[in-house]
Amino acid sequence: QVQLVESGGGLVQAGGSLRLSCAASGSIRSFNVMGWYRQAPGKQRELVAYITTTGSTNYADSVKGRFTISRDNAKRTVYLQMNNLKPEDTAVYYCNVTYVISGTSIWGQGTQVTVSS
Repeated sequence: QVQLVESGGGLVQAGGSLRLSCAASGSIRSFNVMGWYRQAPGKQRELVAYITTTGSTNYADSVKGRFTISRDNAKRTVYLQMNNLKPEDTAVYYCNVTYVISGTSIWGQGTQVTVSS
C-alpha cells in the first residue's frame, strides 16, 4: 500500500515562500500524474498544480507565475515551490498521485499552509 507523506507547510508572512514536499513510500506505477490540491475552510478542494511522468505541468490560474511544481522520479517525490504567497493561499495542501491507466487516486494526509497579512 503506497502512502504519501507531505512536509514543508507552516506559517509565513505575505510575500514569503514555502516549499512543500511529498514522498511516496513504496513503488508507484508508471504513467502517473502527481499533483497538489488545497482546501480552504468552507471551500471545496481545488487543484493547484499537477505534473506528469514526462514533466508536463498544469497550474491553476490563481497560482501561475508564483508556484512551481517539480518531481524527482527516482525519489518518488513531488515538490511545490510557492513564492510570493498571499493570504488567500491559506489552506490545507494535499498531495495526490493518480495512475493514468486505472484511475486509482492516492492522497496524502495534508499539510497546513497559513499566510498572514
